Amino acid sequence: MRCLPLLCLLLGTLAWGQEEPLPSNVPPEYRPPITRDNDEQQALPASASKVAPDAAVITINGLCAQAAPSTTSPSSPPCQTVITRAQFEKLTDALLTNMKPSMKRQLASSYPKLLAMAREAEVRGLEENPRFEERLAFARLQILSQELVRQIDEESAKISEKDIEDYYHNHAALFEQATLERIFIPNRKHMDPLPREMVTPEALKAQRKEAEEVMTRVAEELRARAAAGEDFVKLQKEAYAAAGATDVPPNPNLGQLRSGRLPPAHASAFDLKLGQVSQVLSDSTGHYIYKLNAKGIEPLKEVTDEIHKTVQHQHQEEAIKAVQRPITTEINEAYFGPNQKPSGPEGPRSK
Repeated sequence: MRCLPLLCLLLGTLAWGQEEPLPSNVPPEYRPPITRDNDEQQALPASASKVAPDAAVITINGLCAQAAPSTTSPSSPPCQTVITRAQFEKLTDALLTNMKPSMKRQLASSYPKLLAMAREAEVRGLEENPRFEERLAFARLQILSQELVRQIDEESAKISEKDIEDYYHNHAALFEQATLERIFIPNRKHMDPLPREMVTPEALKAQRKEAEEVMTRVAEELRARAAAGEDFVKLQKEAYAAAGATDVPPNPNLGQLRSGRLPPAHASAFDLKLGQVSQVLSDSTGHYIYKLNAKGIEPLKEVTDEIHKTVQHQHQEEAIKAVQRPITTEINEAYFGPNQKPSGPEGPRSK
């Protein structure tokens, strides 16, 4: 049975590394558990922590730990394979760090069937099959690359407090936040439908234009009143009333947020002075009026975790690029054909 755990490990690793899903005709019990969709957030029972490392967590009856002899006597022990907690957790840790409890449960259900299938493959001598050798060699490459990524992840996570402080001070603009209020004005007024006899493309276009012009004027009027100091909640209600909207008006108080949380075309709201009201900012979604009530920088202690993840990700990318940068690849187009780049909506079309 020396190859069976390795084979199961490779099956799981291959599934996680591949971009294409397994064929639909592969029975669910032979699919690595992580490839399934029903990943409920289900915790292990409290009793799990009390299970001893050498205690059985999976007992497979009918599958011998060693090859069964050709003849057995009635007094022979039952054919059985036992997997302890320590063995099982060693496997799960190798497959995926911090594997979710639901995945562990799925793996426990699939693993015995994989062992049985692998045992039969060994009996049939499939280990000597050249195709098996090729797949095993390729799986080795995948596992080695994944282990390298795992090691890079661990090394990249070692970030000093000074690194975090330096990033915070060098990227202070990223952590700038403001307390804003905002009035949203729909870009068109709700209009009653035209009588059927008056419905023409020209009439509909004129009605749409009128509905838009009404709300443009409303937006400018509300902006003037906001600049004069009127309450944003009151003005927001009036904006919806003027548009004939029946929805509940949004809360103008946006609270504290960073500029990145606003649409790019609205980022100028962060350039306002305290108490200043913006001009009307219009786009395809409607008209917007902002007021800046406060501005500051988030404290370092509140963004430390965020910076740690950002710097760790940068270190990961740099380390991987350092490995891949020296290599170049030439593809024989006479064999593979020209590179077919997917074209977007504006891309060239084949004739």
